[in-house]
Amino acid sequence: MDIKELYAKHQKLVGKQVELIARVRNHRQGKSIGFLVLNDGTSINDVQVVYKADVAGFSKISEARVAAIVAVTGTVVLTPGKPQPFELQATKCELLAQCVEDYPLQKKEHSPEFLREIAHLRARTKTFQAIFKIRSAASFAIHQFFNSNDFLYVQTPIITENDAEGAGEAFIVTTRTDANYAEDFFGKKAALSVSGQLNAEAYAQAFKKVYTFGPTFRAENSYTSRHASEFWMIEPEVAFSDLKDNIELIEAMLKAVIRYLFENVSEELEFCDKNLEPGLIEKLEKVRDAKFVVTEYAQVIEILQTAIANGHVFEDNNVYFGLDLGTEHERYLCEVVNKAPTFVINYPKEIKAFYMKLNADQKTVAAVDLLVPGIGELVGGSQREDDYDKLIARCHEMKIDPKELGWYNDLRKFGYYKSAGFGLGFERLIMYVTGAQNIRDVIAFPRTPKNLLF
Repeated sequence: MDIKELYAKHQKLVGKQVELIARVRNHRQGKSIGFLVLNDGTSINDVQVVYKADVAGFSKISEARVAAIVAVTGTVVLTPGKPQPFELQATKCELLAQCVEDYPLQKKEHSPEFLREIAHLRARTKTFQAIFKIRSAASFAIHQFFNSNDFLYVQTPIITENDAEGAGEAFIVTTRTDANYAEDFFGKKAALSVSGQLNAEAYAQAFKKVYTFGPTFRAENSYTSRHASEFWMIEPEVAFSDLKDNIELIEAMLKAVIRYLFENVSEELEFCDKNLEPGLIEKLEKVRDAKFVVTEYAQVIEILQTAIANGHVFEDNNVYFGLDLGTEHERYLCEVVNKAPTFVINYPKEIKAFYMKLNADQKTVAAVDLLVPGIGELVGGSQREDDYDKLIARCHEMKIDPKELGWYNDLRKFGYYKSAGFGLGFERLIMYVTGAQNIRDVIAFPRTPKNLLF
């Protein structure tokens, strides 16, 4: 029996014997009695086992160190008034695998920095058990949401010939030691994908509603707590869809994920609320139940300028039309002004990607960012440009060679009405729903500049 099942059924098992294989989280022993705290990974909750000197296997089990694996047969006994609802009174104990004395995870507190150095072991701690249970549940919730709404799950390439937005931050894939890409494996320059969006657009024109959910790579030499070189992206794309449809989809998806987490990993959320971000549950409940606000970018600039004129001080007080909003501006808007998750729409074309739909004013594009209290931007999306000539002109404006994206641009020639989609960095979502402060702590084995452990 595993611990999750034992917790679910313990009331019916009182007085009965159960068998359990688990890892020692803590061990206290005296001359005639000992206490084992066990966990098998199926639950964030532990089970305490009480064993006495007359138990079968006493001599061996009394030597069990932290992280050793033990098998226990014992009677379920209720423990009202104690932190745990029940314990096992052992009748038989067996030491299956001993652990070395210098095991790096002991009972003391360990810093996140230290735990990142032992990422192969940190998942054994309660903090990372909670984070990765939530991550797993959120992943399933995303697939469930799109599947239940008739989206096709398409796996876009990891090796690609373009960097999607022309940012020049892609990892090059090569078998050569020089830059002679004509002689390389693919006969041209190849890179790891920074986005599956362009490929998803092609499939949306065939299936109407598609989504990608996979790894992406950015060669950004950034050491911030919000950037990693390898991360996962959710990128839905819907043909015959506009910006308004896109906004409705973003809100529906985010609320569905949060609802699923409350229904399926509530204990882990409570742990995170208590240990990572006090008020986490209340924050998520507000997002789940909120009426999201829509604000024009131009209006945002006016709001920020008025705030500055009235004495509010930002780190960057140089606010003007064309500014790429900083996190402090985004948080001020959704936390102080709107007091709700906020969609900002219609950004200046100069600060957005070439493929975004040019608005009638010729100055802005049909882009949207979702800002949420606590972190600012969580989701970014847009309606795509459906006019071939305008798309080519935007490529030239942004110094992107249209020939390199010929297949993508040509979609507009083959019956392309309109399309819209968005991108959600999965790790940023997990940081938000767990309260983790660093992206390195929501990825099993993080990849960041100068860091390629494991």
